[in-house]
Amino acid sequence: MKKGLLLTGFALLGLSAQLWAQNPTQVKYGSTITAQDLEKHLTIIASDEMQGRDTGSEGQRMAAEYIIDFYKNIGLAGPVDGSYLQTFELVSVSHEVPTLQIGKQKLVQNVDFVFQGDADMAKKMKTELVFLGLASDENLAKIDVEGKLVGLWAVGERTQGLVDKVMDAGAAGIVIVTMEGQANFDRLAARYQRLSGRGRPGFEKETQQRPIFTVSSDKMSELFGVPVPDLKEAAKSNPESISSQKVTFQVIKNNERLETSNILAFLEGTDKKEEVLVISSHYDHVGVGSEGQIFNGADDDGSGTVSVMEIAEAFATAAKDGFKPRRSILFINVTGEEKGLLGSQYYAENPIFPIENTVNNINIDMVGRIDYEYQEAENKDYVYVIGSEMLSSQLKKINEYNNITYTNLILDYRYDAEDDPNRFYYRSDHYNFAKFGIPVIFFFNGVHDDYHQATDTVEKIEFPLMTKRAQLIFHTAWDLANRDKRTPVDGTNTRTDR
Repeated sequence: MKKGLLLTGFALLGLSAQLWAQNPTQVKYGSTITAQDLEKHLTIIASDEMQGRDTGSEGQRMAAEYIIDFYKNIGLAGPVDGSYLQTFELVSVSHEVPTLQIGKQKLVQNVDFVFQGDADMAKKMKTELVFLGLASDENLAKIDVEGKLVGLWAVGERTQGLVDKVMDAGAAGIVIVTMEGQANFDRLAARYQRLSGRGRPGFEKETQQRPIFTVSSDKMSELFGVPVPDLKEAAKSNPESISSQKVTFQVIKNNERLETSNILAFLEGTDKKEEVLVISSHYDHVGVGSEGQIFNGADDDGSGTVSVMEIAEAFATAAKDGFKPRRSILFINVTGEEKGLLGSQYYAENPIFPIENTVNNINIDMVGRIDYEYQEAENKDYVYVIGSEMLSSQLKKINEYNNITYTNLILDYRYDAEDDPNRFYYRSDHYNFAKFGIPVIFFFNGVHDDYHQATDTVEKIEFPLMTKRAQLIFHTAWDLANRDKRTPVDGTNTRTDR
């Protein structure tokens, strides 16, 4: 973006001619966020002792104790009736190895398909696999899905509403494409293979009978005997051109109760204390693999967790020195992100402070590494920014202003789109705030070879770069917490029913 355009945008925000003049108070407390402190905390949070911080595990409880002790020591309050824990119950659903045969081909779990749904079928079901393609009303009028396994094409789209729509139409189950390309699917399948045999937590009301098999676009093409481009084309408006296949499948499940907790720490504001800025990360990861390997999750999301901790300390130190924020700030480390954004969903639906008083959510998920796109770049001082103008016309400009003034990072918006095929806007905890119309901004470093691998370890973290990213987030948070008016909900996308 050109500086002239930025000047115009900032003028609309009512900023003075002192553009890019640093606030020495912000500089002082932003400078308390150091690489040394981030490394000290992350070395503990992402240690083998924490056993990968799986949702509801002893390792996650140990991590919670460390984080809570930190918040206590810096003087932040526990807002849950004096506690720092917002505890809730999940149902952990595990399944015996599902069987899926289409035609004469017996598909192999975590090789040919990934089972991501829910079902409990004592007997094998014999029916047809029909191709629906896109879950439009027009396609549903053409294809009889009653009692059938339904091929659903949903690349680049939010899938849950589509799944519900097809199941409500009477489908017995779904075979869904959610990723382009075999390589992407293979990475997903490998992850499920490593974690096989473990329960999948969810809210009890959501553990409905929804058999969902996920395949790659290549595999769906093979199942229906139609090239991928032709299948894509038929998915739009001509699904009846694809011949159905005979199918047999069976899924048997077991349920267990699981208790887990979000961590909340609170700094009360001054004259605008009823309004709350939420700064979030998730402190869970995926635990221990089937072969005993520990998934430390240093970047995902140990980096975000310790960034929230350091940002909280910067604000707490400023408050002790007489510089309390005007708005209140809630620092929240949520659980269950890796299981489906469960902790942030629980908070958003059961907020400690009225959700309508939440002015913004700043979410930090993976800010410690350099991704594929920047490995060979001359300037690696970047961060991906996602969602900053989805709901508010001002949030993006506020972040850019603070970046120009204090940190001078490359703000990369390549994933900042609803139709981004990676779906990053929907894949971290900010989304559960956005659903309630709260303007959000998500900071992210992109994926790398160690994403969801046992090799995501502390020694690979780029601490100087991570420090700059955390400092930018602090400065943007300082601005949002102290400006005269909250950011309006008037952005390019004010829909929250997705």
